Amino acid sequence: MNLNPRMPVNLDNPRQWKTDIVQSVDMYNDWFMKFAPQAFRTTRVQTTKDVESALHATDNITNIQPTLMRKHPEILPTLRMSTCPPLAVDRLIGLAGVSTNLVKCMELEKKLPARMKTAEVDLQLAKIAGIIEKMADPDIFVWLGRKEPPTEAEIHRAATIVADRLCGAVANPIIRNAQEKRQLAAIKAWLEARSYKQVPGGDGTRFDAMPPGTFSFRTNVPVKLEGGAKRVNIPIDAVIMPKKAKAKSFPVFFEAKSAGDFTNTNKRRKEEAVKMAQLRSTYGHRVQFNLFLCGYFDSGYLGYEASEEIDWVWEHRIDDLALFGI
Repeated sequence: MNLNPRMPVNLDNPRQWKTDIVQSVDMYNDWFMKFAPQAFRTTRVQTTKDVESALHATDNITNIQPTLMRKHPEILPTLRMSTCPPLAVDRLIGLAGVSTNLVKCMELEKKLPARMKTAEVDLQLAKIAGIIEKMADPDIFVWLGRKEPPTEAEIHRAATIVADRLCGAVANPIIRNAQEKRQLAAIKAWLEARSYKQVPGGDGTRFDAMPPGTFSFRTNVPVKLEGGAKRVNIPIDAVIMPKKAKAKSFPVFFEAKSAGDFTNTNKRRKEEAVKMAQLRSTYGHRVQFNLFLCGYFDSGYLGYEASEEIDWVWEHRIDDLALFGI
């Protein structure tokens, strides 16, 4: 068995790739059928509660005030999904005639632009509120236009529909996050079964000063950008310091990757190559940056990563971790 961490493990064995691809797809599909619906439902339950709170704060979508949106900018996606038809971010910006920066700050960062004056913010939020109230979906909010207030059942039903719209818009990230947690749990179980100890996050230990026989998850590693003039941190999913590591040894890096279709992986394959380039330009060729794969990764993806000298472990063959000297 090859225990030299610098020797290729899977990248140089293309004859095995097709078999592994089939087994990996089967493993992902089995997980998806058993656990993805539960992950989605759990998120939907919490999202429904959040939507119900938003309805209460807006008098059931009849009184959307700038002060509320200023206090709770995270409410905007809920409001966008409350219209007929649901409004994409750019469509809302165009209809309301408001700042792209304002809307995207609220959507992506859940806050308002720091440099925009309060009066201007309120003016633009009032425009957004006007569009939402005008386009609120009467088939969802059945109480609009009638004298009787909504019943609790009607409010809950409306909140569920809006929550479904919200979760549908972010279904892939929900599934991806659940899968990543499961992948890291698999790595943790494998390592701990071999007496490795997890370094808790935030204890101040640098990634390259971890004791032998330890590992950490989602660890920031500083890299140089722009010819070394600038440094940024990039997150690494799993950092493992082998038991036999000598003083000043470099840990082994793994990025957990999962995918539910072949198209998406080929769109994302350059991400790993960029990370590898940044790590190598900072730390040289002692960097061992590898992938932990489960799902739809075809020969085109694997060939691209292999050409970048990025190796991998298939989750259905997790014992290959030992071949990296771990």
